[in-house]
Amino acid sequence: SARWPATTTPAPSSRSAPVLAELVQACPAVITSAYMRLAPGVTLAERPLFLKIAFNGTESLSELVQHDPTLVVGILGGSAGTTRDTLELLSQGERAGARVSLFGRKVQRAESQLDLLGVMRSVVSGKLTPEQGVANYHETLRSKGIEPTRSLEQDQHITESVLAIG
Repeated sequence: SARWPATTTPAPSSRSAPVLAELVQACPAVITSAYMRLAPGVTLAERPLFLKIAFNGTESLSELVQHDPTLVVGILGGSAGTTRDTLELLSQGERAGARVSLFGRKVQRAESQLDLLGVMRSVVSGKLTPEQGVANYHETLRSKGIEPTRSLEQDQHITESVLAIG
């Protein structure tokens, strides 16, 4: 059998780090631009009614939502993070125009799923800020005798970089 030639990847140079950072920052704009350029070529009958997309920041999501107001844009919940990550994602997504939020792990791995959903509802309706929501959730856990996975201080941290930009 024939053998594939060995390939080597050159070690990244210090000059490539800024280029990589620029590419990562440009990614949301590329995704939004791709949809906006492809959508006009699709007939109305074939066009999606719902677009499920990773949250790539408020600016990118807002641009996408404004481009096609008939499209229902839904954001994905992402990986399991802190409670603050969950509530920030919900708040920022809603402010940017997302009409649906699809959460899996973030809710499934919560200490008290129903209580987290109640806090999420309060955040999306504007009754609580994400920071207040985390404190409220921890108080609810404490009142029910449920030990939180993280301390309140740890749970207030935003660990997802796209949310920190905000």
